[in-house]
Amino acid sequence: MEPAPSGLMAGSDPDSPSLLERAYIDAVEQADDVDESRARVLDAAYEQFSLIGIRRSTMEDVARRAGVSRITVYRRFTTKDTLVEQVVRREFRRYFDQFLIDIQQAETVADRVVLGFVSSLRAIRGNPLIGGLMAVEPDLLVTSIISDGGQTLATVRQFLAGQLRREQQAGNVSRDVDSDLVAEMMVRVSASFLAIPSHLVDLDDEAHLATVARQFLVPMLEPPKTGTTRPGTAPSPDR
Repeated sequence: MEPAPSGLMAGSDPDSPSLLERAYIDAVEQADDVDESRARVLDAAYEQFSLIGIRRSTMEDVARRAGVSRITVYRRFTTKDTLVEQVVRREFRRYFDQFLIDIQQAETVADRVVLGFVSSLRAIRGNPLIGGLMAVEPDLLVTSIISDGGQTLATVRQFLAGQLRREQQAGNVSRDVDSDLVAEMMVRVSASFLAIPSHLVDLDDEAHLATVARQFLVPMLEPPKTGTTRPGTAPSPDR
């Protein structure tokens, strides 16, 4: 049995983009993997990790499932860490792609927020690999998310803030709304449900999730009331 990857999200170089950032870039740029042999190994690794788990899987297991030699796997992925990172990166890329498809079904910005919240939780929790890691090997994924200096959440926030700014440009959301701050709050709400089980909100009940999103997330799209200040700024002294 080989050791577990040392860092799924942040990577070993603190100055390089995080795994999630690269997945986000892939989605935005619509990058495709044209190496059929590499894709075959990634497919086999995804199936292997989903069924057996990362810790219990070896590069030999992946090679056997892909029907290729061990040398072929190592030629394209020099270490198990690299292979795991690329598999997870591809799954998050698929998440970003699906998110964009899902929200297109909604007619209003409020509906898009609700649908985006529900579909995100469904997609991540229902993913055999990502959701499985959170349930069975949470220390691999959850710990990586919360110990990477905020890179993972910042990347998702960047993605969501970009969507909100498009809504502002289209006139669907007031330009007085701080898109970055709203995106930050929405992402942290979603992340908390993914990382910490809830005894009050049923994450398997999509109608319930939609109600929660409409009650607590949609109001964030409203501009701040006069006299309120952004966190970290001091209010004006009374005159």
